[in-house]
Amino acid sequence: MLPLLLVLLTGAAPTVSASGDGCRVGCPLALAAYYFSDESNLTFIASIFGIADYTKLLPYNPDIADPNYIVTGYRVSVPFPCSCLGLPADPASTFLAGSFSYTLTGGGETYGDVASQFANLTTASWLAATNAHPAGKLPAAGKINVTVNCSCGDKRVSRRYGLFLTYPLWEGETFSSVAEHYGFSSRAQLELLRRFNPGMDGASGKGIVFIPVKDADSNYRPLESGAGTLLHFCEICFYIKAIKHRQAKLNGKASQAEGMKVDRSIEFSYEELSDATNNFSMEHKIGQGGFGSVYYAELRGEKAAIKKMDTKASQEFLAELKVLTRVHHSNLVRLIGYCVESCLFLVYEFIENGNLSQHLHGTGYEPLSWTSRVQIALDSARGLEYIHEHTVPVYVHRDIKSANILIDKDFRAKVADFGLTKLSEIGTTATSQSLPSRVVGTFGYMPPEYARYGEVSPKVDVYAFGIVLYELLSAKEAIVRSTEFTDAHGLAYLFEEALSMPNHKEALQELMDPRLGGDYPIDSVVKIAYLAKSCTHEEPRMRPTMRSVVVALMALSSKDHELTRGQD
Repeated sequence: MLPLLLVLLTGAAPTVSASGDGCRVGCPLALAAYYFSDESNLTFIASIFGIADYTKLLPYNPDIADPNYIVTGYRVSVPFPCSCLGLPADPASTFLAGSFSYTLTGGGETYGDVASQFANLTTASWLAATNAHPAGKLPAAGKINVTVNCSCGDKRVSRRYGLFLTYPLWEGETFSSVAEHYGFSSRAQLELLRRFNPGMDGASGKGIVFIPVKDADSNYRPLESGAGTLLHFCEICFYIKAIKHRQAKLNGKASQAEGMKVDRSIEFSYEELSDATNNFSMEHKIGQGGFGSVYYAELRGEKAAIKKMDTKASQEFLAELKVLTRVHHSNLVRLIGYCVESCLFLVYEFIENGNLSQHLHGTGYEPLSWTSRVQIALDSARGLEYIHEHTVPVYVHRDIKSANILIDKDFRAKVADFGLTKLSEIGTTATSQSLPSRVVGTFGYMPPEYARYGEVSPKVDVYAFGIVLYELLSAKEAIVRSTEFTDAHGLAYLFEEALSMPNHKEALQELMDPRLGGDYPIDSVVKIAYLAKSCTHEEPRMRPTMRSVVVALMALSSKDHELTRGQD
């Protein structure tokens, strides 16, 4: 089966063992080299890889000084999870690849057209092999699966390299020229690269090369020996055992502590999750994140969202499991259960109305009313206040953004995605004390002390929430790209500039979401803008606590409600 996979992928006979045929597990991160053409833009590139915010690409592309000006021919590095997948016709034939859902436009597209959209990171033959639709018979509309092959490294070659770039050769490029471009020019380095890419030494203008590259911190990421993963997996097992022990202990008793309601978490079997998603088919796939894929299912009479994570994402899995089995609040997404068979799975309540980013920046949604926006802000603030003020220990989310605020059918909000959550370990109150940490999160929402020094405190979430408030007002993204060929600016900068104007009300109105049609109380807009400004203060100690934010939003919501009743 291996030669067939490589013929389909590269059009060449030689094998590429680095692509992982016969794999058992994948790895949480790989990169794809996307050829930037005259028609390309970062938003489109990010979108086809399931990345809602194009700024997530920037840490992996430090050479991009201005996202609005990228030279044709530049290779944009796109991060994605590298999973162990099976062929639809032969699930036992496994290979390493990223899996992405592509929506057909209904214009008679072919597999070749789709491959072109992905800049030759896949081929028409490979798409035909990994989809149920025969070549030339694609549906007029709907979705197909796009797989981009990847590598997680090979301990038999070198343990030094664990992060690889999937690089399609274009006309005029050779294995040697690409190797030299990425710093593999000496005889020993070229030999190492040949061993990662057997048979590709003479390749020219065609085929895939897997190249060891540096991560967002400009370091080569070593190949995990398995010991670290095993350690985290053992920790998961011990934690699940503790959950079961507490379930037995609390059986028949009502827990008095809010954070001890672990008896609600169900341990699902892999078979039950697989059956509910038709073996995790594309028809059930509803999302793709940094740590895995999300599938819709109905489990035991309840609508659910299943996050399927690679075993190497055990740290993120354990972080979410620890938080959501201990913390329960109406404005935090509810964990239904988990599974640790084959892969790592977290099962959440399904929130059917998308996320806030989709409502503000996407298409297909009616514009949110002013009342709904204030309520969403208040709900989100209450969820954050709970993890900052009412849990022991205190938690810091570290990735608050509009895409992680889910909206239900009644337009009420729930904070989600706790994979980066960190225990602040600073007592029982959300003080401004901080701890050093590896920087993770989303560009545009990070406060200066965290982006520069990795300092973690609840005030990291307060800053990000301030950016979300600005988004609710303007429906602009956290990083605003100008259409007038000027530099991109953070949303906080634009609002601070408006608030400094002599006629700040008029300046704020120019930033407001035009879809509101002016249907909002300008005095409330000013108050929220100033609240967001205090949340995004450069000094963490000068930012309010989330408790203070909740109080301010409650007062504003109550006043707006009275105004609305008065108009009626």
